[in-house]
Amino acid sequence: MALSLYVDTARWRAHQKTVLDQFPGLIPVCKGNGYGFGHERLAEEAARLGTDVLAVGTTYEAACIKDWFSGDLLVLTPFRRGEEPVPLPDRVIRSVSSVDGVHALVGARVVIECMSSMKRHGISEQDLHLLHAAIEDVRLEGFALHLPLDRTDGTDAVEEVIAWMDRLRAARLPLHTMFVSHLRAEEQARLQQQFPQTRFRARIGTRLWLGDHEATEYRGAVLDVTPVAKGERFGYRQQKTASEGWLVVVAGGTSHGVGLEAPKAMHGVMPRAKGVARAGLATVNRNLSPFVWAGKQRWFAEPPHMQVSILFVPADAQEPRVGDEMVAHLRHTTTQYDRIVER
Repeated sequence: MALSLYVDTARWRAHQKTVLDQFPGLIPVCKGNGYGFGHERLAEEAARLGTDVLAVGTTYEAACIKDWFSGDLLVLTPFRRGEEPVPLPDRVIRSVSSVDGVHALVGARVVIECMSSMKRHGISEQDLHLLHAAIEDVRLEGFALHLPLDRTDGTDAVEEVIAWMDRLRAARLPLHTMFVSHLRAEEQARLQQQFPQTRFRARIGTRLWLGDHEATEYRGAVLDVTPVAKGERFGYRQQKTASEGWLVVVAGGTSHGVGLEAPKAMHGVMPRAKGVARAGLATVNRNLSPFVWAGKQRWFAEPPHMQVSILFVPADAQEPRVGDEMVAHLRHTTTQYDRIVER
């Protein structure tokens, strides 16, 4: 009895191939919890795709994944002088976002991150002239731009990349490879056509592994079903049931990531209104669970426990049975399953 991740493997891999075909030179990204699949599984899938580079989030992830992927590993978190040293093979490429960082990585393979409109990290235009001396002591793999997902001001992602290409060219810096993130396939094609001497390599994670929502599905097994009458007390806090129905214990709790949710950026009146409504219900202990039964998301009877959740299913719905499975709408990047089932 488990929280299971079901994968339509043929469909999932067909989607991966489609993305790979759209982005020549694609670099798969495997970071965090491996987008819900785990590092080892994604390293195997990247090798199956025949990619020569796999991007990871941190040096600690690189130290782990190096045993599962034999190609080059690109660490996305920029190097910082004074960071804890992690033993890594020569095939690891470090991202760096400052001139000081380049100077500190003598002999290393490096990708220099440029400051994009994300304004997260990157070298500034004003410091480009300082790179000439710095890159003499490293093995420069190329430059990189990490772009925003949304452009609410109407700006063009391609124009932002072109502007940086022009700056790098004006600074007489090598432009053999540009690593990019969050470009559409047609945008990368436009850039490749305009700069045929530069190889553009897209670093892609979410679109590659999670782009086909129908290829994967979480399900929690029903462990216990207890009929209750209106007003009966239950659970850790001995709350009263609002009506007749069933208390359903389903696999999947906080240790799996159930009940954990990252903040969301809301745009428009309706999403904000729904957010306000959810917040209001939460103040009276009404929280919608990710579990679906009989076509509806069901309410948590109380906050999820460590490994299970208790749901309330009203009497007008079909009675769940022990051994049934409930589909769960969970975020892959915050979920830890008990088992994976290939279909």
